[in-house]
Amino acid sequence: MLRLDGKIAFITGAGSVGEGWGNGRAIAVLLARQGATVFATDIDIAAAEATLAIITGEGGSGAVKRCDMTDGNAVKDAVDDCLARYRRIDILVNNVGGSVPGDPVTMDEAVWDRQMDLNLKTVFLTCKHVLPVMRQQGAGVIVNIASVAGIRDAPDRNYVAYAASKAGVIRISKAIAMANAKVGIRCNAVLPGLMNTPLVTHRLVRDIGGNDAERLIAERNARVPLGRMGDAWDVAHAVLFLVADEARYITATEIVVDGGLTATRS
Repeated sequence: MLRLDGKIAFITGAGSVGEGWGNGRAIAVLLARQGATVFATDIDIAAAEATLAIITGEGGSGAVKRCDMTDGNAVKDAVDDCLARYRRIDILVNNVGGSVPGDPVTMDEAVWDRQMDLNLKTVFLTCKHVLPVMRQQGAGVIVNIASVAGIRDAPDRNYVAYAASKAGVIRISKAIAMANAKVGIRCNAVLPGLMNTPLVTHRLVRDIGGNDAERLIAERNARVPLGRMGDAWDVAHAVLFLVADEARYITATEIVVDGGLTATRS
C-alpha cells in the first residue's frame, strides 16, 4: 500500500531548520521509505545533505542540490540535473516557504515581495520547468504545501503576505490540476495548521513567544480541538497519500491537516 517503487520524487525545501524533523525532511524520508528515489533541494545544502544521509542510511537512494527556488535559472538547472541523473520526474513536492508578520500598513514593500517570491513564485517556477517533463511522460503528480492561513485568519496575528501567498498556492494548484488533467497529471495542495516543528523553537519562540518555548507550545496546543499541534509526519503522510497511486482519482483539491483548527473560530 502507498508504494512508490521506481518513482523519482523532486522535493524542494527538503532540509530542516536545525535538528529534528521539518516538513520537507519528513516528506523526503517518508517517500524514500516507500520506495521513491529522492532528488532533494534546499538553499541550505548542509540541511539537504543531512536529509539524504538519513535516506541512504536506511537503504534508500537519492541526490541533493543547493538551489534558491526563487531564482528561475537555478530552478531550471536543478530540474536539468535531476533529469540528467534519473531521466524522469514522477513526483514534485513544493515545500519552500516562510512567514513574516505584518499588515498592509506595517509591512515593508520589500518584505511583501519576498513573501510572494518565497511562497508562491517558487511553486510557479518549479511547475514551469517540471510540467513539460510530466507532459512528455504522460503522467505525474504535484503536491504543493500551502497553509490553513490561506483559508482563514488567525484571530491574534496578522500575516497578510503569508496568507495571501498561501491562498495563491491553493488557487495555482487547482489551475494546474485543471489545465493538465487530460494529460495524466494530478495536482493537489496540503494545508498544515499549527505544527510542532523545529521552526517553533528556532523562530516563533523569538518572534511571537517572548522567548518562552514552553508557554508558546502550550498555547498552540490548547488552540487545537485534538489537544495538540501536529508534526512534520502528519504533513508527510498526507503528501504520501496524494502522490501514491491509491489517490489516482484525486486532483484539484486540498487536504487540511490541522487537528480540527479551521472548524473553530478561535
